[in-house]
Amino acid sequence: MRKLWTHDELVLTLDLYYRLPFGRLVRTTPEVIELANLIGRSNNAVALRLVNFAACDPVIIESGRTGMVGGISICKPIWNEYDGQKEKLFYEAQQIKASLKNCTVEKLLEIDETELQGLDRKAYVKQRVNQQAFRSMILNIYDNHCAITGINVPELLVASHIIPWAENTEERLNPENGLCLSSLYDKAFDRGYISLDNQYRVIIAEKLKLYHREPFYEKHFASIEGTTIHLPEYHRPNKTFLEWHRDMIFNQGYEVY
Repeated sequence: MRKLWTHDELVLTLDLYYRLPFGRLVRTTPEVIELANLIGRSNNAVALRLVNFAACDPVIIESGRTGMVGGISICKPIWNEYDGQKEKLFYEAQQIKASLKNCTVEKLLEIDETELQGLDRKAYVKQRVNQQAFRSMILNIYDNHCAITGINVPELLVASHIIPWAENTEERLNPENGLCLSSLYDKAFDRGYISLDNQYRVIIAEKLKLYHREPFYEKHFASIEGTTIHLPEYHRPNKTFLEWHRDMIFNQGYEVY
């Protein structure tokens, strides 16, 4: 007799759906295999539910792609339950995963107890969950490549927020508020030394151009000025967010006379 999918299993699958690009919703993807083993399902069954969730996703539908509508009735209620509530989804998914692995969420996230001293434990753990989820989403959307250089070493990549984490709570987990950048360009973007125009071309701040005679400037910055970043197939950087970055962060602290 076929085993019905539980609410917890569907929550874990939706959590994974948000962390994978459309092209990796297949049975051979390592994350799919890992989840299948965790919940006692076949790889095919998990992959099927993932593409059921894709059929619920307006972003996929608007892109002209289609998920698999057979079985969508099982996934649609879960999609609706967490629609617009990614923070709740990601935290509850980690709680479920920790329970299945007989450990705490803190251990799952490799949080040392010393990190929690003097802090609101739950708030800190939730923040770490969200940061981890955002990183997974952004790196997967950009196929683990820096949008500027193409570097594909995960340890050197950062999921950069366009509007910083602390500035807008509603857009913290919006993948259109993210860029995948190598560490150097993440720091430069974060500090307002570089930004993007509405055609996704790199622009250089005047405060950085002060270093134009330095060898590093020619190698790392003059060479990328005006180039168009490598764009993902969907969840491209939101142009309103880029405008905010240009107005509020880019070139701040420098006056042109």
